[in-house]
Amino acid sequence: MGVQLPAWVWVGGGVLACVAGMVNVAGVLGFEHQALTHLTGTATLLGAAAAAGRPLAALQLFGVIAAYLAGAMLSGAIVQGRSLRLGRRYGVVLSIESALLFAAVPLFRHAPMLGGLTGAMAMGLQNAMATTFSGSVLRTTHLTGMFTDLGIGLGHALRGQDVPRRRILLSALVICGFLAGAALGAALYRHWGYRMLYLPAVLTGAAGSGYALYRQLRPFSD
Repeated sequence: MGVQLPAWVWVGGGVLACVAGMVNVAGVLGFEHQALTHLTGTATLLGAAAAAGRPLAALQLFGVIAAYLAGAMLSGAIVQGRSLRLGRRYGVVLSIESALLFAAVPLFRHAPMLGGLTGAMAMGLQNAMATTFSGSVLRTTHLTGMFTDLGIGLGHALRGQDVPRRRILLSALVICGFLAGAALGAALYRHWGYRMLYLPAVLTGAAGSGYALYRQLRPFSD
């Protein structure tokens, strides 16, 4: 149950969790009070809308799910792998995510539904990439799995078993990063509105550029 990930993945995981917190708070506070970084609540609302005979609401919710799925599919097509490898095109995925978040700002202001779809696609792209490069250990856009891992580790500690310290630390990192992003995003949203998404857009763009530079400076094997 150990987690053996290089330092740059830990740093990237914390940053991406913060990004997801900011994007999600924009959806919750501004876009139909709808989460954009995970689909459990969206699927629940979709089922409720279908049962209540509200086809327009159901279509919008289905669109968010489809956009998230499309982002994950795009990430899978670009990265093309199930395990961490320095030479993979994570920088390309981060650059596309950055572009989507930049585009979401004017879309949210003039065509909110398109803005929501763009934000959801960016989060599907991000979560698929993070899941791929961590072997499904790291999820940066939702906290259920991280709280579950944290609870498992603490349960082992209560029984006197070996404590998976790295997994606990990784879970705590993502949880704290997401919460910090949500708090920062909420504070910025009060003053900037949807323009606060420019900050996560810049962060992901910088992360993509940083990864590209790191990849150039450090040799990697095929």
